[in-house]
Amino acid sequence: MSRVGTGLRVLHLGKFYPPASGGMEAHVQTLARAQAALGARVEVLCINHAASEQGFSHEFHGRSPTREEWDGPVRVIRVGRWASVLRMDVMPELPRELVSALARGVDVVHLHTPNPTMLLALEAVPWLPPLFITHHSDIIRQRVAGALFRPFEWVLYGRARRLLATSSAYVSGSPLLLRFREKVRELPLGIELAPYLTPSPAVLEAEARWRSEQSSPLWLMVGRLVYYKGLFTALEALTRVPGQLMVVGVGPLEQEAKARARKLGVEGRVTWAGYLPPEALVGAYRAATALWFPSNARSEAYGLSQIEAMASGLPVINTAIPHSGVPWVSLHGETGLTVPVDDAEALARAARRLVEEPGLAERLSAGARARAVAQFRHDVMAERSLSLYADALRASHASRSRAASVEGSS
Repeated sequence: MSRVGTGLRVLHLGKFYPPASGGMEAHVQTLARAQAALGARVEVLCINHAASEQGFSHEFHGRSPTREEWDGPVRVIRVGRWASVLRMDVMPELPRELVSALARGVDVVHLHTPNPTMLLALEAVPWLPPLFITHHSDIIRQRVAGALFRPFEWVLYGRARRLLATSSAYVSGSPLLLRFREKVRELPLGIELAPYLTPSPAVLEAEARWRSEQSSPLWLMVGRLVYYKGLFTALEALTRVPGQLMVVGVGPLEQEAKARARKLGVEGRVTWAGYLPPEALVGAYRAATALWFPSNARSEAYGLSQIEAMASGLPVINTAIPHSGVPWVSLHGETGLTVPVDDAEALARAARRLVEEPGLAERLSAGARARAVAQFRHDVMAERSLSLYADALRASHASRSRAASVEGSS
C-alpha cells in the first residue's frame, strides 16, 4: 500500500459529520478515512448535530453537548451548539476545541465550505498551519448572508495555500474562486465503491424487498429536501410517466412537497422513505430504473448521490445547471441523460426513453459503472489530496528558502 501520507497531521473542519446526511458530510468522512488509511493522522472538528444520542438534524432542535469519538482511525470532535441565529450556530466551546486540536500538532488545516461558523472561528486565530479549503459551493440563495460574509471569505481565502474545487466546471461561475484563480486546484470528490460494486447479502435482500414492494418503473431521488433539489419538478414529471417515485431524505420542504403531491394527484405514487441506512439505500439504487437528479441551482455543485447510483449501474437523469459540476459527474448519453433545469416535461421524456428505447438503459448502466470506477475512487481522491498538500508545502518551503538566501546575501 502507498504510504504517501505517513506522518502528516491533518485537521478537517467540517460542518456536520455522519450519521448526519448530506454530500459535504459524506465527503469529509470518506476523505478523512481514506487519508488515514494512507498513513496520515487525521482529526475532524465539526458541529454536534444531535440534541440527543438518538436523533440528528441539520436544523437546530435544542442544545447538544460536546463529545469526542473515534471513527475507526479518525478522531472526531463534535462541538456542542447552544443556539442557531440566522443559520449561524452558536458554539461557545468552539474556540477552545479548535485551539486544543491545533495544540496537538497539525501540519495541514483543511476547511470545507460553505461553513460560516468554522470560517469565523479560523478568522480569530492569529496563526494557522497551512490552510487548504475545499469550496463545495458558493452561497447562492442567502444573498444577505453571502454579502455579510464575503469580506471574511476574502480574508480567509487569501490566507489559504490552495483552494480545491470539486470540478473545473464550477470555477468559471464562482466569483470567489475566480478572485483567487492562481490558488485553485481541482479535486473531484470520490466515494468508496466496494459496497456498490460488490453488494452484501443485506443489500441484495433490500433490493429484493424494494422490487416486491414498489411499482415498476421505480424512479429514485436521494438527498435533503431543500429548495435546490428540484423536488417539485420531479413531482410534476411524475404526472407524465408511469411508475413510482421513491424520495430518500428528510428536510424542511417535506410537508410542502407532500401537499404538492396531493394537489397533483400523485400522492399514492410517491414513497417518502426518509433517511435510509446504507444497505437499504444501496438496495434502492439497485432496484430502481433511474436516479432523478433535477437540481436547479449552483448550490448543487456536484452530487455525490450521482456517483453512488452510477457505481450501482443505475442511469442518472440530471440537469444542465450552468457552471456546476452536476452534468460533468454524470455525462449525457454516456452514463445517463441531461435535461434543462426546471423542465418537468423534459425530465419525463428522458424517463420514458429509458423505459421505451430498446437497449438504452442497459448501455447507460454499463457506462455509469465504468465511469464511476475510472474517475471516482475514494483512494485516488485521498492520494491526490495528500499530493496537493505536499506540493503546496514544498513550494512554500522553497519560497521561504529563497527569501532567506536573498536576505542573507544582502
